[in-house]
Amino acid sequence: MAASELIEEEEVRIPVEVNVTSSNSPTQIHPQRVANGNPSRHASTLSPPLDDHDGNDRRGGLCSLMLIESLNNKLKRRCDYEKICGAKAESGDSLPSEWWKTGVAFLYAFFNLVFTTVVITIVHERVPDKSVSPPLPDKFFDYVDRVPWAFTITETNGLILVGLWLVQWLLLKHKSIVGRRCFFLIGTLYMYRCVTMYITTLPVPGKHMVCAPKLYNDSTGKIWRILRLISGGGLSLTGSHLMCGDFLYSGHTVMLTLSYLFIQEYSPRWMWWYRWACWILSASGVVCILIGHEHYSIDVVIAYYVTTRVFWWYHTMANNHDLRGASTSCLTRVWWNPVFNFLERNVQTTVPVVFLSPRALLSSCKERYHTMGIERDE
Repeated sequence: MAASELIEEEEVRIPVEVNVTSSNSPTQIHPQRVANGNPSRHASTLSPPLDDHDGNDRRGGLCSLMLIESLNNKLKRRCDYEKICGAKAESGDSLPSEWWKTGVAFLYAFFNLVFTTVVITIVHERVPDKSVSPPLPDKFFDYVDRVPWAFTITETNGLILVGLWLVQWLLLKHKSIVGRRCFFLIGTLYMYRCVTMYITTLPVPGKHMVCAPKLYNDSTGKIWRILRLISGGGLSLTGSHLMCGDFLYSGHTVMLTLSYLFIQEYSPRWMWWYRWACWILSASGVVCILIGHEHYSIDVVIAYYVTTRVFWWYHTMANNHDLRGASTSCLTRVWWNPVFNFLERNVQTTVPVVFLSPRALLSSCKERYHTMGIERDE
């Protein structure tokens, strides 16, 4: 009897347990197994059925994750690009571009060139008449007769030299540093010229010169003459220079000499033929000024002396860093030494003569376009 009762109790007990389990959980979830044979921690948790609200939340979360991942990729690309640019900048820290300083030097040169036209207009009113004050005696004029077309060669050579230097400057790698040096020297030399023209007015060097009539108190007419002189570049070829008095010292000699000095300084040594050709253009242009009797010999000599000395002083200080702050250096006593320190403070080495090939220029343009594309995507 005991055995039969025990069997009956087991038969009754099993269905009850099954019914209870089935009533509490309509769907039986088997525990998931992991590599070590133990059930996972969250395997026994039951997930309720999803309604529409939960589905929208899930889809919104996925969209947010995709957006964050896209932003992370773009940020990574941007960081990689900045690292590359930073590495390039670190390698060229000794020769920073600083284009804003070049812009300041350009404004300085432009102001002095415009101011020169104003001084020429003022001095023109003080030039003595040829009948009252004949040309001063000049030894070169005593031995060489005037050639009328010689001054045309001077201005043609000057235009060629300036054009060659402009192309050479555009191809230089460190054009910003060289550019501000050129602009500063042009501005300084023409400022000196304004001083010498104003304090000493020489009579015309030859009877052949035709000077525009004097305007005296006609301010409007003087302004129009200034604008005409600026628009024509101060050249006789353009018919804009009809005023007299700008003799001491020669502006044409300044441009011919300065253009050659920059071409020589920033061209490689193997281009000796290019240097010699530019020297011939410069020297013949200067000589033709005297052959045309457009300036006194002293005008040309002073212009050559001042231009070469200022150029050589500046580049000696720029290429020898020990002279910049040395108290024993006499070169630092020039009045423009503070301006020099402003322009050359961050230039820590001699500027090498490196030209950019057309391929390098194209790659630089592509790099800038790629940067703009990244910023536009962001």
